[in-house]
Amino acid sequence: MSIPTLAVTLGDVAGIGPEITAKSLLGHDDVRQECRPVVIGDEAAMRQGVSNVGGDPDKVRVLSSIEDATNEPGIIELLQTGPSLADVKLGELSPAAGDGSYRFVVEACRLAREGKVQGIVTAPLNKAAMHAGGHKWPGHTELLAHEFGVENFSLVLSAGDLYFFHLTTHVSLRQAIEDVTPERTGNVIELVSAFTKALGNPDEPIGLAGLNPHAGENRLFGDEDADVLAPAVAAAREKGINVHGPIPADALIPAAVKGKWNMVIACYHDQGHAPFKAVYGDDGVNITVGLPVVRVSVDHGTAFDIAGQGIAREASLVLSLRRAAALAPGWDVVWRTAQKN
Repeated sequence: MSIPTLAVTLGDVAGIGPEITAKSLLGHDDVRQECRPVVIGDEAAMRQGVSNVGGDPDKVRVLSSIEDATNEPGIIELLQTGPSLADVKLGELSPAAGDGSYRFVVEACRLAREGKVQGIVTAPLNKAAMHAGGHKWPGHTELLAHEFGVENFSLVLSAGDLYFFHLTTHVSLRQAIEDVTPERTGNVIELVSAFTKALGNPDEPIGLAGLNPHAGENRLFGDEDADVLAPAVAAAREKGINVHGPIPADALIPAAVKGKWNMVIACYHDQGHAPFKAVYGDDGVNITVGLPVVRVSVDHGTAFDIAGQGIAREASLVLSLRRAAALAPGWDVVWRTAQKN
């Protein structure tokens, strides 16, 4: 079976993206047995990233087209996307770098729509820099959804067989509470159900975390759990989906970490991200479910404070490459199953 070609977006070049990309593609040749990685980014930034980790910048090869990729070990193959970012200073917020990170993602999506890549792997971008560059997206996930024209999608944190879906992500906590609606809750439950079916586990139990402390404690701490979440769970169960909740988050998430639940739905960003990152760190990745192509990302930021020092760890990006390579061959099943729900 042919290995998938993955578009690896360089992220914000003022951060650690070029360094972890250099370490991943020059120091882990075994990954090339699983996928064909092509960097979508900037030659100058990539060459600087290689130098910063003690490598030879001449190992960066610029391609005329993605079809020219050879997957040669010890070589980073790159598609130059837009004007050079050679003047971007490391560790500083840059509108130019923010614009570049946006362009890299848009180009990767174009390649995916044309069937030239089977997956997208993203190094971290800086949201403030992207906004300063004129692109007002909350983050990668929402930009990707826009580029592929989908509305029902979820940011998913994953480590091993554990998946944390999210009802809301990059919005204020006040906005998140408003965005947790019966419709959104039902859509995500069905998205998780589609994902479990595509993975071959259609009866996998799904745990929905409560929005409020103690899942509202019989309305003592809010009405949303009883009025929004519980009816959505009941409606999904009537459709045959094995979902449970709302379950107090401080009970559900520790149980999931111990292996009781593989599929968890968090209501807002920090409810899922904070415990997940505390437990899994570099062992986790970020997957977007609901897109027609697999997208996997590191679960950390741009780390401006250490950019250029060559000390950034590449473990999460290597794991992202492996996870994207593993999911890509069967992703069409995930996409088609999601469309049916």
